[in-house]
Order: sequence, then structure tokens, then C-alpha cells
Amino acid sequence: MRGMAKKKHKTPSNVIAKNKRASFDYHLLTTFEAGVALTGWEVKALRMGKAELTDTYVLMKDGEAFLLGARITPLDTVSTHFVTDPTRTRKLLLHKKELARIKAGITQKGHTCVCTQLYWKGHLVKARIALAEGKQAHDKRDTQKDRDWNRQKQRVVRDNVKQ
Repeated sequence: MRGMAKKKHKTPSNVIAKNKRASFDYHLLTTFEAGVALTGWEVKALRMGKAELTDTYVLMKDGEAFLLGARITPLDTVSTHFVTDPTRTRKLLLHKKELARIKAGITQKGHTCVCTQLYWKGHLVKARIALAEGKQAHDKRDTQKDRDWNRQKQRVVRDNVKQ
């Protein structure tokens, strides 16, 4: 037994939810890691993967950051004895310097702050937020063309390897 290597178990992904739409609609500039203030039922729902981040953005109010539009669907077992609001505004936990950088970034014309991902870091739920600049329609078309071209290249390479 001494010389045998231990089997490595495949670790599950720590990502809870991604906002794929954000990278399509915006040029993501600077990213931040923020803690999220949650209630007990929300954490349980996140463990079951019941989160949605489409149309999620960060709002600055009174020097604090809040996550708007994130949807956490409550579990049937928990929602019987709690008043649950799936789309409530959740506070983001950041350092003062980070809050100042985000506030300065948002004040620029055409810039906003969006949530790109929710994930586990140990037993804590973290949000990856990004300062973002809105894309024009032609930028979105370019992104789509690049994606299609990369898919085509992968197919050609895969088909040539098989032969």
C-alpha cells in the first residue's frame, strides 16, 4: 500500500452561476471579488444551484454596493416558513478602496458594473463583479464572427486528426 498513489477525486466546480450575457453585451475591464450578504434559505438554494444572473448589475448607494437582479429561487422545503423574495437586493461586501474604484468607474459615460459570476470560496459565496463598457452593435457582430470562426477551426482540426 505504501507505494500506491492515492486516487484523486474529481472536485466539483465551485461556480454556482455565470452571466454569459455580460461578456457579450459589454467589454469587461476590471474585475473585483466581493462577498455577498445572504440569508440561510438563499445559501441552501445556492447549494442546489438555483441561481440566475441574467440582467444583473451593481448599484452604488450611500457608499455601499448592492447586487440587483440576481434571482435565487427558494427551495420548496424552506419557503414554507419564511417570507422569501427571490429577486431581493443583496449587499456586496467590498473594501473602501474597491468601492471608490467602482464608484469612479461607474461615473464615466458608457460604463457600468455587472456581476459576471457567483462561486464558492471555501464555505463562503463570492461574486465576481466587473466594471464594464457597453458594446456597440458592430462589436457584438464581431464577437459572434470570432466565435463562429473559432468553432470552424476546431472542427477542421478535429476532422484532420481523425483521418
